[in-house]
Amino acid sequence: MILNIQNISMSFGGDTILKNVAFHIEDHEKAALVGINGAGKSTLLKIIMGQLEPDAGGAILAKDREIGYLAQHQDITGENTVFGELMTVKADLVELNEKIRSSEQRMADLSGDALEQEMQSYARMSEEFERRNGYAYKSEVIGVLKGLGFEEEDFGKKVAALSGGQKTRVALGRLLLTAPDIILLDEPTNHLDMHSIEWLETYLMNYSGAVLIVSHDRYFLNRVVTKVVELENGHARTYSGNYDAYSEKKAAIRHAEYAAYLNAQREMQHQQAVIDKLKQFNREKSIKRAESREKMLAKMAVPDKPVELDTKISLRFHPRVESGTDVLLVENLAKSFGDAHLFSDLTIDIKKGEHVALIGNNGTGKSTILKILNGVLRQDAGKISYGSNVEVGYYDQEMQVLHMEKTIFDEISDDYPYLTNTEIRTSLAAFLFREDDVFKRIESLSGGERARVSLCKLMLSDANFLMLDEPTNHLDIDSREILESAIRAYDGTVFYVSHDRYFINRTATRILDLTQKSLLNYIGNYDYYLEKKDTVEAAYLETDAAAVSAPAETEAKTDWKAQKEEQARIRKRENDLAKCEKEIEKLETEEGEIDAKFNDPEIATNVSELTKLSRRKEEIGARLEELYSLWEELQEES
Repeated sequence: MILNIQNISMSFGGDTILKNVAFHIEDHEKAALVGINGAGKSTLLKIIMGQLEPDAGGAILAKDREIGYLAQHQDITGENTVFGELMTVKADLVELNEKIRSSEQRMADLSGDALEQEMQSYARMSEEFERRNGYAYKSEVIGVLKGLGFEEEDFGKKVAALSGGQKTRVALGRLLLTAPDIILLDEPTNHLDMHSIEWLETYLMNYSGAVLIVSHDRYFLNRVVTKVVELENGHARTYSGNYDAYSEKKAAIRHAEYAAYLNAQREMQHQQAVIDKLKQFNREKSIKRAESREKMLAKMAVPDKPVELDTKISLRFHPRVESGTDVLLVENLAKSFGDAHLFSDLTIDIKKGEHVALIGNNGTGKSTILKILNGVLRQDAGKISYGSNVEVGYYDQEMQVLHMEKTIFDEISDDYPYLTNTEIRTSLAAFLFREDDVFKRIESLSGGERARVSLCKLMLSDANFLMLDEPTNHLDIDSREILESAIRAYDGTVFYVSHDRYFINRTATRILDLTQKSLLNYIGNYDYYLEKKDTVEAAYLETDAAAVSAPAETEAKTDWKAQKEEQARIRKRENDLAKCEKEIEKLETEEGEIDAKFNDPEIATNVSELTKLSRRKEEIGARLEELYSLWEELQEES
């Protein structure tokens, strides 16, 4: 055991955040700390690091072990460059290397015993330098920087001039190179693009030390961790396995606890009913038996009702009108900022009902595309066309659609003046804004709270085409799963930017990868994208044409065509299935109405009408048989 958390309790202003939290981390173990926003995850990490003093309990680190910590926000100062900041971790190796070089110079001028002593010293230093992998320390630093998304032209930048996200990446790189026995990471993927997150996953999976991670990135947790510690209602519960295993086990435990509670309630009601009946008999023996049962009932162990925390938003999107088949067509789109050329000649064609994810590295222009489509920015070139009856709802990760000076209530009422005060309060309550919370100013809200206001506005918009820029940012895991369910159930069209691979995997029917200033199309979810990525990129993006064999290019183009055909087939099947079900429902209703007419006394004596109804019922029966067979065939299609 490397870290032992012993019954930690913590309160702030009368609110108890942690209650007797206890768990442990083994050597080399990779564990996740999860819970809703405000559950106390970051607080617990600060207690472990000694930055906060708990009300009770404590954290014990194994003897002679080192611990490292990455907070969510970093403010690195000083004159170091990005490369120089990470090289500070290797300062002892740099010093040792300088001593070796100095020793080499001295040996050139020495002889006899002095030379022998210098050679022995040189041999010891060289052996230590090699043992500590000194010949590769620069390569190691460069590898970490590139893995975390820094380009070589970034190495010479002063860290004091970097953005907050870049500083966090520098701090993460420095921490990884320090290689303590256990690392605490608070939202390490927040400022990383997909490729950097994948690199970090591999790094941590192969890391020799232990890791405790706070993260909302479920795909990341699935790949890295083997244990999950959940903070809920102040208490900690430990689950073995990755995030998916935790989610399944938690659901099973919830179900078992609720079933046990219901069984106990039923048993109590049954015993009380028996007691009441025995008392009604009003016989000496029956009364004694009733009293005996009452004593047994009083001693019954009754499990508490499982606590359902009122911390989940309620989110459902309802298009007001149905759009046409063609939703969005973008042709030859181009955008640059000064000398920074983002993209040109981009074509995007989105049809009704598609859920399209736009992915790519940081800085490729994904958010810029959404801003152009919503009129926030102007394109340098290109044509944008929306289809008939398309009503856009836009979620902006920078919250520019919110007015910082307004209250939450005014933000909603000004945009939707036809809503009554009660309707506004009800809508906001569904997003956890209750009572006086609705009068908070937008500028005073946290990122997560602003995200909930934006989602509330989006839900009220009745749009049939949602454009979302990093919609899962600032949301805890529960809220992300609710948003996923809402998107999956939404029968409108969705186009979104996200680096949340779990979210993409659950909601996307098509992926556009913005890479090398071009868009590559993948018809499927994120797992499908990973499966086909190398093949498609080899065929379409290989800069050396000779390196791309004709068979590979043909295979990729054939595969891309097959994707389009497969998507068209799936859409046709779903449409046919919906039409079939609609006709079945209509005919079954008509058949029921005919059966009701048969029982009508007036119709029962009308031979002509009875004959007509009987003939129609036979027609309906025959058609329903055909439709049932067709429905089964459509259901069997994969």
